[in-house]
Order: sequence, then structure tokens, then C-alpha cells
Amino acid sequence: MNYTIRKIRADEYHLLDDFIYEAIFIPEGVEPPPKSIIHQPDLQVYIRNFGKEKDDICFVAEADGKVVGAVWVRDMKDYGHIADGVPSFAISLYQEYRNFGIGTKLMETMLRELKDRGYDKTSLAVQKANYAVRMYRNVGFEIVDENAEEYIMVCELWTIE
Repeated sequence: MNYTIRKIRADEYHLLDDFIYEAIFIPEGVEPPPKSIIHQPDLQVYIRNFGKEKDDICFVAEADGKVVGAVWVRDMKDYGHIADGVPSFAISLYQEYRNFGIGTKLMETMLRELKDRGYDKTSLAVQKANYAVRMYRNVGFEIVDENAEEYIMVCELWTIE
């Protein structure tokens, strides 16, 4: 599959509404929540006023003439927050564009960007049952904490080439 990775444009920030919804892990056999769930405060922290803070960074994947995935970070008090000044990750792809390596490429692009900007580490939270745990480990994240449902993972950016 042909695709390109590029920085998001300001006129595309609204797309993060779709991608935060796509990022919600839905276990097999569970009915997806209504799209309105993205208006809950614990999800709005990922997207509200995106682009206004220095730590707001986003890359998108474009294929077939449309944006099909996004990875973004910001310094926020989200599920994966470990410390102020450590950006937290969000990533998602439309279902039909998964399993082509696009997510991995988005992750690698963001990790290099964060390292180049002088960050020491980054974090994320992921449901234990989510298949993406393996991808996160493959790009350099390690589990540093967990609760009943989620892993908290950190990538030490000095390990990124």
C-alpha cells in the first residue's frame, strides 16, 4: 500500500475527532460506544484546542488521497500521564488501513521527532487486550505500571536511532 507520513495541517485538526474515536479499543463481541463519547472530558483532553500548546505535535498518514491515520502527542493529564513535561501518545488508523505497517511508521516518525526536539521520554496507556501492545514494544516502549485493565508504557528516547 502506498502512503505518506506528514505533519498535520491546522485545517485538519478537526480530523482528530474521528481519530480519537477510532483509538477507542473495542474488545471482540462488544458493541462500540456512540460517537458522542468523544465529548467526555477524559477523551477531550486528547483533542480540545489541539495545536495551541508547544507540546502539541501530530503526524498523519495519507493514502488513496485521504488522511487514514494519525499519531499525536501532547503534555496532558491522560490515562498514560507519568509526569509533567512528558508527552503522552495517541494513535489510530481507520480499520481498513490497519496491519499494513502504517501505525508502526507513524510511531517511529513521532519518536524521532520527540527525540530531535530534546524530549527524554514519552508515555502512553493501552488496554492489556489491545493487539497494539506488541507494536508499542517493537518500537521501544516498555511497561512501567499497570492496573486491572491497562498497561502504562514508556519509551526512553535515547534508545531511538
